[in-house]
Amino acid sequence: MGTTTARAAQPAEVKEGPGAPRPRAGHEGPRRRKRSMGVQNAAGWLFSTPFLVLFTVFMAFPILATLLMSFTDFGLRNVTRPWEANFIGFENYTELFGDEKFLKSLFNTAYFVVVGVPLTIAIGLVVAVLLNNGIDRARTFFRVGFYAPVVTTIVAVAVVWRFVLDPSDGLIAGLFSEVGLTAPDFLGSEALAMPSMIAMAVWRNVGTVMVLFIAGLQAIPTEVREAARLDGAGVWQEFRGITVPLLRPTLLYATVITTIGYLNVFEEPFVMTQGGPSDSTLTVSLNMYREGFNFFHMGYASAMAYVLFMVIMGITVLQLRLLKDNTK
Repeated sequence: MGTTTARAAQPAEVKEGPGAPRPRAGHEGPRRRKRSMGVQNAAGWLFSTPFLVLFTVFMAFPILATLLMSFTDFGLRNVTRPWEANFIGFENYTELFGDEKFLKSLFNTAYFVVVGVPLTIAIGLVVAVLLNNGIDRARTFFRVGFYAPVVTTIVAVAVVWRFVLDPSDGLIAGLFSEVGLTAPDFLGSEALAMPSMIAMAVWRNVGTVMVLFIAGLQAIPTEVREAARLDGAGVWQEFRGITVPLLRPTLLYATVITTIGYLNVFEEPFVMTQGGPSDSTLTVSLNMYREGFNFFHMGYASAMAYVLFMVIMGITVLQLRLLKDNTK
């Protein structure tokens, strides 16, 4: 018994060689996974560092600085000594809504959006449907033609539209003269200047909406259309009952980005009319530019920028709530 017990107490011999059992991993597996994840996270942060630096310097810091400036009387004298700017609280914001020029620019921007956005969406949808279904020949040519203004610089666009709208030697003036009439001064008339800006903006931006709607149309299953046609649906019934409901997510996106772009409208009036005549094409962005870089009222312009930001946020949230329920 004693000998047997002693033999049992001895440790078992460890086999060596090719047939030896592998040692148990224990906690080595989770540790390796954690180490691997740590290396991946470090690599991710390393590759993201250039973007984060650029975003912080050129986006996050200016946004924060603008917010702080909107509560001060920051002006030209404070460019080299920003710490000497006086904190005035909400005085800039309260002054805005008593400023007739700002209220006029706000009205002009609202006019531009209310008229321009529906026109852009409607024309873009019609063009997309025609290019997707109705036109078979030279389809690529028409798509490139409608999208070309989107990638054209505003200077080239301004030159073209100045030629078209020029009351003496323009294209429209030539058409009027052919029938013995005098062309109106589109850019010099208070009644026609803003509609002319809207026409140019629609012409320039309809290509973006067209591309979005073409992508949405191509995502609609052909089986749905074929089933509707077998049930006797006409072209208008198919468009109203199938195309439009299935395009609502695309419609939501196109409406939101177009509205945001039109609320920030700056290039068209800046290049074409400089806000005239009599501030009839003065928008909030152009007014903000003037206050900040012409008159150097940096704090006042910053407050204007944040009012516009709040307007954009409010309208975007409203659009998402109104249209999102119909996209489910």
